[in-house]
Order: sequence, then structure tokens, then C-alpha cells
Amino acid sequence: MNAKEHQNYNYDVVKYFSVSACIYLVLGTAVGVWIASELAWPFLNFDNPYITFGRLRPVHTNIVVYGFGGSVLMATAYYVIQRTCGVRLWCDAMAWFTFWGWNLYVIGAMITLPLGITQGKEYAELEWPLDILLAVVWIAYTINFIMTLSQRKSSHIYVANWFFLAMMIMFTYLHVINSLSIPVSMWKSYSIFAGVQDAMVQWWWGHNAIGFYLTAGFLGIMYYFVPKQAERPIYSYRLSVIHFWALIFGYVWLGAHHLQYTALPDWTGSLGAAISLAMIIPSWGGALNGMFTLSGAWDKLRTDYILRFLIVSLAFYAMSTFEGPVMASKTVNALSHYTDWTIGHVHSGALGWVAMVSIGALYHMVERMWNTSMFSVQLVNVHFWLATIGTAIYITSMWVAGIMQGLMWRAYDDYGNLSYTFVESVAQMHPYYIMRAMGGFIFFTGAVVMLINVLATIYIANKKASETKITLQTG
Repeated sequence: MNAKEHQNYNYDVVKYFSVSACIYLVLGTAVGVWIASELAWPFLNFDNPYITFGRLRPVHTNIVVYGFGGSVLMATAYYVIQRTCGVRLWCDAMAWFTFWGWNLYVIGAMITLPLGITQGKEYAELEWPLDILLAVVWIAYTINFIMTLSQRKSSHIYVANWFFLAMMIMFTYLHVINSLSIPVSMWKSYSIFAGVQDAMVQWWWGHNAIGFYLTAGFLGIMYYFVPKQAERPIYSYRLSVIHFWALIFGYVWLGAHHLQYTALPDWTGSLGAAISLAMIIPSWGGALNGMFTLSGAWDKLRTDYILRFLIVSLAFYAMSTFEGPVMASKTVNALSHYTDWTIGHVHSGALGWVAMVSIGALYHMVERMWNTSMFSVQLVNVHFWLATIGTAIYITSMWVAGIMQGLMWRAYDDYGNLSYTFVESVAQMHPYYIMRAMGGFIFFTGAVVMLINVLATIYIANKKASETKITLQTG
């Protein structure tokens, strides 16, 4: 990367988002390990209401989903749009507004949620002032992206930008509708929806937040960074377009599969389950498209540890997008619903897919934006194995525990009575909760290794740049 490119593009805001993403990954996983440990050893809440599981669990999800995930999405979208369109960001001031506004939102979550200020809606817990802040910041982000896209130097729009754009537009719509509420005080409001309608809107939002924010956006990352890191063209551009349109039209129907065997009309759950199963096809098409990009270049995985993150993330993407539809089917859902199998599924997607593709993209951008190699390539390898092993332990423990829970809850004796009390099922969970905490801690350790490696890389690169500048000035 030459100096001219740095001058033409706004990499400063991308750098800030990238570093903040690394910090939020450490903070978010740290809180996750703590609350996982609280489930294994309940005394760890110390009878303090501010650090109980119920208060800290949404802190964990908001830091990792919005703090880490949002920072990665904004960093990569701003990076990719400039490089694929050959133009600078449309408005630098608006880009910096998204950075500071987004961080204000995440900090707001970290303050209000431990205090018990919440709407109690999954992935949308924050109260109305912060909901408005999120909407304003996200719309600014979207406008800046669209306006940059409109000034591109080529007529073609690369497929990664289609995924980013779909995410931005749909997330805005989903967030605004789901967050419609009537404020009764500065930090309290009530949803305009009630009963089963509120549940339906919530999971229309909840699953599409996964589908568009945590899938479409990160597929945009995959379609740019896998070919770039592999130094190969995407295996099939036509397949990527089919993947895009199938995902965009299919995902919006899936939310009802979260509400099987509830007050929701039966046909809506059946429709959600049927389309969920159909979505395996485009999801696997996208995963294979990324993997086949390495055709003829699989040897790169021996030495390119950044590429390992990107490719393994696709394996987890394929796995979790198969597991989810299977769990949505009514027969399996009757066993899995309300169990920790769902937690295992969520984290196979969150840790294995979203986090790993993000980590690969962050390492890639750090090397190019600071025009250097990582401080320690070996530490990248260490991080890869910590992330992979930690994820495997975490999700395996939850799979086994969840299936055991479901079987215990529906076991009957010869007289038609429940074979086990709920407390007995909780007691049986203890060793698996310890395993989950261990897996999470291993993954957290990898996040700490990454933060140290990235900060050391930036420090050395900046020091060399300063020394070079001084030499040129004095020479």
C-alpha cells in the first residue's frame, strides 16, 4: 500500500473502528466468561444485583453484538467501499460521527443494563433514548455508504457491497419497527405491540438481526477478504449473486420458528420452519463458494494463519446454517426449545462464524493500513488455535447438555409422572457449565493475545513511520 492510497482514502476512521473492535472483543468475552462462571458457581454474583446473570447477560450480548460486531462491520464496510469503488468516503465528518455515536451507544448499554434499565427485548434491550441514538448513527452510516457508492469510478458494484447495503437498509427497518414504544419517563417505555403480536415482531426482528446484521454483513466481509487474503478470484461470481438474492428473499420469513408450540398461529411456525430448511441451500452455496476460492491454493493454509481464520469461519457458517434449520423443524424443536442446545447453536455461529471471519478481516486490514506485517505471526497462530479449541469445547458442552436437558424434561415413568424434577436436571448441568466456562475462557485468552499483537504491531509501525519521516526531514 503506497502513500498515495493512504492520502486518497480515509483509513483513519477504519483504524479507530478496528482497534475498538479488538478492545470490545476482549471486554465482551470477559463478561461472557464471568456470567458462564456464575452459572457454574452461583456464589460469584456475591449477592450484588448489579452483577447478577440477568443484569450482565445483556451486557455481554450488547458488547459482542454491537461493540465488537458493529465496529467490525463499520470498519470493513468503510474499508471495502473505498477500495472497490476507488473513491474516498463521501463525508469524513459523518464517518467520525458514526464512530463516536456508536461507541456512545455501546457505553450507554454498559451503564444502563447493570442498573436494570431495560425493555426486556432480546438484542433490543436498551431504552428509547439509546434506541433513537442507534437509529440516527446507523442511518448516518448507511447514507455515507450509499453516497460513496454513488460516486464509484466503475459501473459495476462488487457483491460484498450488495451484502453490506442489504444489511444497512434492512437493519434500519427492523430496528425502527421493533423499537416503536411509548415513553413514560426518561428511561422507561412500553412497546406499542402487546401479547403474541409483540412476540412475533420481536422474533421477526431477532432472527433478522441475525440474518441481516450477523450474516449478510459478515458475508460481505467474507466475499471481499477471502479472495484478497487468498490472492485468488472468488470461485463463482454467479453463485455469489444467487446466494445474495436467495438469502435476502428467504431470511425475512424465518422469525416464527422461534415460537413453535406457543400462542402464535400454528401455520406461521410451520412456514418459518419450511423456509428455514430451504435456506440451507443458498447458505451452503455461499460457504462452498468461499471455500472453493482456495481451489489450487490450499497449500496457503500451511503458513497463512490469517487465511485459516477466514476458511474455518466458513466451515462454522455451513455447520450453523444447517443446525439452525434442523432445530427449527417442529420435531427437533420439541426437544431443543428452551434448552442449552440453543446456546450451543448460537455460539457456533457467533464464535465460529462471526468472530472468526471478523478476526481474519481485522488482521488483514491491520497489515495493510499500517503497511506492515503482524508483530508476531506465531501469536496469530496461537490465537487461531485458542479460538478454535475454545469454540469447540464451548459448543460441544452445550450440545450435550441441551440434548440431555430436553430428554430429562420429557421423560415419564410408567404412571405418567415426570421422571425428573427440574432441580435434578439443573444439577446434571453442572459439569457442562464448567466446560462452557473453560471453553469461553480459552476463547477470551485468544482475544487478549490478539489485542496485544495488534497494539504491538501498530506501535512498531507508527514508530518506524516517525523515524522515516524524521530521516527524510533531516536528510
